[in-house]
Amino acid sequence: MNLLIDVHAHLDHPLLINKIDEIVRKAKNIGVKHIITNGINPETNRICLELSKRFDIVKCAMGLYPRNALKKEIESGDYPLKNIDFDIDDEINFIRKNKNNIVAISEVGLDFVNGEDKQQIEDFEKMIKLAEELKKPIVVHSRKAEQKCIEILESSSLKKIVMHCFSGKKSLVKRIADNGWFLTVPTIVVRSQQFQDIVKNVPLTQLFCETDSPYLSPFKEQWNEPSFVIESYNKIAELKQMDINEVVNNIYMNWQKVFE
Repeated sequence: MNLLIDVHAHLDHPLLINKIDEIVRKAKNIGVKHIITNGINPETNRICLELSKRFDIVKCAMGLYPRNALKKEIESGDYPLKNIDFDIDDEINFIRKNKNNIVAISEVGLDFVNGEDKQQIEDFEKMIKLAEELKKPIVVHSRKAEQKCIEILESSSLKKIVMHCFSGKKSLVKRIADNGWFLTVPTIVVRSQQFQDIVKNVPLTQLFCETDSPYLSPFKEQWNEPSFVIESYNKIAELKQMDINEVVNNIYMNWQKVFE
């Protein structure tokens, strides 16, 4: 069963990178074939690139997390980064130059926890255009902005769209599935009704598993890591009443359709 995929992690985070060799080894031992580590600003995009060169199972995705939301997370200490201010066009050029070293444009999207933000929308539209230009899948963050994200994506030409950790209404989940896009099942599915409902209502041919490491751990009072992605697979198998190997093989085929 060496075909497990963690489609969304943040291996650059200090909680993980400080013990990265052990974390990658544990992931390999449990059967993880691919981990996508996702950049969120210039600093993390470069770290993710280096990690993908260092470890064969690590794949790099580069993106720009909604800037105002990222600034708040840095100020609160949730994500200790130095490089807050940057020129988005310069970073787009950097991503463009590294198009052969990335598997997706990620993590990008909208975060309206603190209200709708025109700057975020402009940035998101630029990242969508970049994904169209580079012919890359896009992985989308849509917190408190689910409908707006969907509307913007529907006006693009993109087909390979992954809605990361989607927490919108059931009607929007259906709309995503009807569009032929993909949703992720984070490891917190073990105790989240929201994600259990997504598993029940979305075809397996449109699901991926993720950890969002070091966040959303399936184990209380423990940080998340890619080896824990098996918890998502097990829960999908339970909810869909399928053999675990069938779940693993189907999700690997999704990987081949979207990322290869």
